[in-house]
Amino acid sequence: MFRVPWQNDKGEVQVNRGFRIEMNSAIGPYKGGLRFHPTVNLGILKFLAFEQVFKNSLTTLPMGGGKGGSDFDPKGKSDNEVMRFCQSFMTELSRHIGPNTDVPAGDIGVGGREIGFLFGQYKRLRNEFTGVLTGKGLGWGGSLIRPEATDYGAVYFAAEMLETRDDSFDGKTCLVSGSGNVAQYTVEKVDHMGGKCVTLSDSSGFIYNEKGIDAEKLAFVMDLKNVRRGRISEYADKYKEAVFTPVDPKLDHNPLWDIKAECAFPSATQNEINGKDAANLVKNGVFVVSEGANMPSTPEAMDAFLDQGILYGPAKAANAGGVAVSGLEMSQNSERLAWTNEEVDQRLFGIMKSIHQTCHSVAEEYGTPGNYVNGANIGGFLKVADAMLDQGLV
Repeated sequence: MFRVPWQNDKGEVQVNRGFRIEMNSAIGPYKGGLRFHPTVNLGILKFLAFEQVFKNSLTTLPMGGGKGGSDFDPKGKSDNEVMRFCQSFMTELSRHIGPNTDVPAGDIGVGGREIGFLFGQYKRLRNEFTGVLTGKGLGWGGSLIRPEATDYGAVYFAAEMLETRDDSFDGKTCLVSGSGNVAQYTVEKVDHMGGKCVTLSDSSGFIYNEKGIDAEKLAFVMDLKNVRRGRISEYADKYKEAVFTPVDPKLDHNPLWDIKAECAFPSATQNEINGKDAANLVKNGVFVVSEGANMPSTPEAMDAFLDQGILYGPAKAANAGGVAVSGLEMSQNSERLAWTNEEVDQRLFGIMKSIHQTCHSVAEEYGTPGNYVNGANIGGFLKVADAMLDQGLV
């Protein structure tokens, strides 16, 4: 924990608090995101770092677990203010990280702009060009497929779960929440694999398009959200067959999850599916849930999914594609090579297949067949615990 002094555009001195939790490096360098948000505190980051250890373990790549960030809020700040903050933050952080020690990445509030400012300051201080951060720009050490990785991975994991029942995405109707990167590329990959996504959402409400969101409609959503920063309600203005339902804060459930379908991809935020939502999903025929967001299901929802015996992929396993491609970016940096789109995607598919196999086999071995929550937790823990025992009392 450290202080981060910086100067705003008015010349006033501001001081924020910075954090980096290095939780475990038994199987590789500490690895985990940096989060810039007013809610960031030590307790949240310790919990996230703990979870990151086991998620990274499942990827099969040599990565330990960590997490960091600051209570700085980049919203409403100018590019110059964000740059000055990032440079001050990295001035302290640079003493603790390195390509073989700790490799941070982006998270909430830390995108390509922030990674660029942080990387530039590290290079300035250490006088070296190394893969000390992931999520970099393609022109200076970044990896292809990184923006799509979390979402592609969640779909690949769902496909592997379906295969255990000799099934596939062909003809399946899917519910997707959110409309950012994770949701957008989930729709793209589901469409590519033969399924049909019918919903998207943002903080104002959700759209339902019974005919499905095809490539043309998805391109409109990407322009709407990534370029124009508009609201998802504009989708229903453009495509008259779609219905927009505004958020009703008085409801104790989300009507997006009360639509007939076979698959669900919660891709918006934490705790977006509660116990009643889970019951509605099962009632409407959903038997596959693959979590693209971090911990989108409440404990009550998780219990409901497990009690019903549906194919439920928890975030720790299902959305590990993001950190997996971060690990592949580290590999490319070490080799001083840039892999093609197809090569990265093929490796991502192989990693998600391996994660599924670990979760599935460990769940069976420990007496809870089909329970991917137990499989992910136990499988991730065993690899780290065995490595710690092998390395002795250190």
